[in-house]
Amino acid sequence: MFGLAAAASLAIAGPAAATGPAAPPVITDTARLKAANALNSIATDYVKLTLALGEQEPGYVDAYYGPPQWAEAAKSDPRDMRELGNAIVVLMERLDALPEGESPLAEARKGFLSAQLEAALTRHAMILGESFSFADEAKGLFGVVPDLKPLAEYDPVLEEIENIVPGDGPLSQRVADFESGYIIPKDRLQTVFDTAIAECKARTARYFDLPAGENFRLEFVTGKSWSGYNYYQGGYQSLIQVNTDLPIFIGRAVDLGCHEGYPGHHVYNMLLEQNLTNGRGWAEFSVYPLYSPQSLIAEGSANYGIELAFSGQERLDYERDVLYPLAGLDPDTAAAYWAVQIAKQALSGARMTIAQHYLDGEITRDQAVALNQKYQLVSAERAAQMTDFNEQYRSYVINYGLGMEMVRDWIEAQGDAPLWRWKAMERLLSEPVLPGDLVVEE
Repeated sequence: MFGLAAAASLAIAGPAAATGPAAPPVITDTARLKAANALNSIATDYVKLTLALGEQEPGYVDAYYGPPQWAEAAKSDPRDMRELGNAIVVLMERLDALPEGESPLAEARKGFLSAQLEAALTRHAMILGESFSFADEAKGLFGVVPDLKPLAEYDPVLEEIENIVPGDGPLSQRVADFESGYIIPKDRLQTVFDTAIAECKARTARYFDLPAGENFRLEFVTGKSWSGYNYYQGGYQSLIQVNTDLPIFIGRAVDLGCHEGYPGHHVYNMLLEQNLTNGRGWAEFSVYPLYSPQSLIAEGSANYGIELAFSGQERLDYERDVLYPLAGLDPDTAAAYWAVQIAKQALSGARMTIAQHYLDGEITRDQAVALNQKYQLVSAERAAQMTDFNEQYRSYVINYGLGMEMVRDWIEAQGDAPLWRWKAMERLLSEPVLPGDLVVEE
């Protein structure tokens, strides 16, 4: 009834409160031990293969906290692309040759590795110069085909926002002019973000027992195509970077605090490390290849985590009463800004449609920038930055909107009470879940 396929009956190795590596489960049955050893061997080779691919494409490996000598070997003894392509196929064949597991746990693990290897094969082809349509690329890398709406279907949303932000001139410019009154001054960014992230953590800690000693470091950077990034360091530590190339609006503090931190990427990586890498000895979760189905789970859960931690009214109250004064903004205008942001959420799907048109060669870059400006209601500079992101990360954009929808549907099918939704979120962040597992049965 939950639609989580093989992962539905999985049990976490230990409670989330564990503070260090737990001993992997002891298997005494000879046949099961042999199968487990074979799977562990494949997992080890998968990690080494992923690290080797990362030497061919900067940014391919988003996080790694396994044995340092494996990373050093990938650098000192690089494998060429032909060898890597053959290695991917051999690993897929070894995985397929394994007998059916006796537990949903083993089958879920095999399914995860299979999907990750399919994505590696697709990315390997792309590194060599092979081109895919937007839909085929998304399917090959992230395991899903997005159902994209024509841009015309978003026109009624623009008409509604016309009534919220009246005036003359293009709607995108009027919205940009309106939002310019909600920029966090640069000398107050640190205080506002520190405060917002602390609140995101406090709300998450009400439901999750976070590992002892976990922490993050916050940096403000420039020259990026993204607005925020989490670099997980292992050992329950993260580096969170916030891009200040463009003005940062007051709503981004909670967005980035939850998405990059709690209960987003920082927590996701910590729980995988605690429960799977350390708790079960599953080496494959010590590495995170960016272009893989894992990213749909990561980005979708990070985006949904914002609304899980802050319901609409709670967020408005918190920003108005706490963050607005810290940013030196007028709290009496918070509701007006919030109304515009809520209305704009209905336009999120247009970002994927524009990316598809651009990456499939149906429109030029200038047209993509103009459409992003029109349908995302942003400044020309921000629209250009969004197009830069599409050029760099291509179909990765589906993981934000589509990923959030899939995560939201699955979690909210588990129950209405906050406790049940947080428990479902914790399970999602702690198990080998694939995008297909999130499909909710009617």
